[in-house]
Amino acid sequence: MPRTAAVQNVANRTRVLSTAVAETAQRLEIGATDLGHIIGVSQPTASRLIAGAYELKDGSKSWELAALFVRMYRSLFSIVGNHDDLARAWLYSANDAFGGQSPMEAIRSAQGLVKTCTYIDAHRAPT
Repeated sequence: MPRTAAVQNVANRTRVLSTAVAETAQRLEIGATDLGHIIGVSQPTASRLIAGAYELKDGSKSWELAALFVRMYRSLFSIVGNHDDLARAWLYSANDAFGGQSPMEAIRSAQGLVKTCTYIDAHRAPT
C-alpha cells in the first residue's frame, strides 16, 4: 500500500471511531466528564471529541478504550431491540451482576468496561 494510502486509511479510521464515540455518548446521554473517565482522556478533550473538534490517536490506550466503548453500545443496542431508551435504562440501573452498582458506574474504569462488554456478550449469545 503506498504511503499516502496508508496515511489516508489511518485518517479514515480515526474519523470513524471518533465520530462513533461521540454518537454513542450522545445516544446514551453520557457527558464529557463521564466519557473522559470511560476512554481515559481529560474532560476538556472529551468535550472537544463530542463536539467533533478532536480525534482519537490511532493505537493509543484511549483508542482501545473507545473501540471497546462503541462495541459495548453496539452489543447492548442489539439486545434491546435497537431502542436507545432501553439501553440507557439498563446502563443507569443498579445491577446485581455489578455488585449492586449500575453498569454506568462500572464502565468508568477500564476493568469495568471490559467486564460490562463480557457480561453483555454472554447475554447476547447464550450457549
